[in-house]
Amino acid sequence: MRVLQSSAKAHGEETMRFQETKLPGVFEVQLELKSDERGFFARSWCQKEFESHGLNATLAQCSVSFNARKGTLRGLHYQDAPCGEVKLVRCTAGSLYDVVVDLRPQSPMFKNWVAVVLTAEKRNMLYIPEGCAHGFLTLEDATEILYQISEFYHPELSRGVRWDDPAFQINWPGGVKVISERDRTYPNFEPVQCAC
Repeated sequence: MRVLQSSAKAHGEETMRFQETKLPGVFEVQLELKSDERGFFARSWCQKEFESHGLNATLAQCSVSFNARKGTLRGLHYQDAPCGEVKLVRCTAGSLYDVVVDLRPQSPMFKNWVAVVLTAEKRNMLYIPEGCAHGFLTLEDATEILYQISEFYHPELSRGVRWDDPAFQINWPGGVKVISERDRTYPNFEPVQCAC
C-alpha cells in the first residue's frame, strides 16, 4: 500500500494524506486536522495536491446522496467512455461500506474490488478513477454522502453492474434492505459491456 504525502507538508502547511488501495489509482484520502480550542480546520480539497499525485483534479459537478435507512445499497455505477468519471466520495453523516470494482480490462486488478468504511466521524474520503464501478451499503440510518465528480452527467452513458454478481464476489457486511429496481436487476457482467 502506497502512501503519498504532499511536498506542502515539508513547508509546514496542513495537507491531506493519500493511501493507495490494492486497486491501482484508488486512494483513501485522510484529512489532517489542525485543532485548537474552537475545534479544528482541515483542507478537504486542493487541486494542486491532487495533481501533484498524478490524480485527475477536474471538478465538474458535486452531488449529495441521502439514505434514510441502514442497509440501503446503491450501485454499482459508472459512466462509460468517452465521458468516464472520476469521483471523490466523502460521508458527511452516518457511515457506509464503500466499494470500488476495477472494470479496466488493461488493469492487473481487472474485476477485483476493494472496500473502505467511510464515516462522518473519520472524515475520510475515497478517490475513484475512471473505469471503476462504485457502490455502497449504508451502515447507519440517515447516512449522507457528498460526491465531487470530474465529468458532467450523461444519462445515455450511465452504466452499472449488479451488486451481487458472482463475477466479483463482493463480501457485503449485512443484509440489503433497500435497493432500486435498476440496481437490483443489472445483468451479469460481461467484459464487452465495459468500454472504460
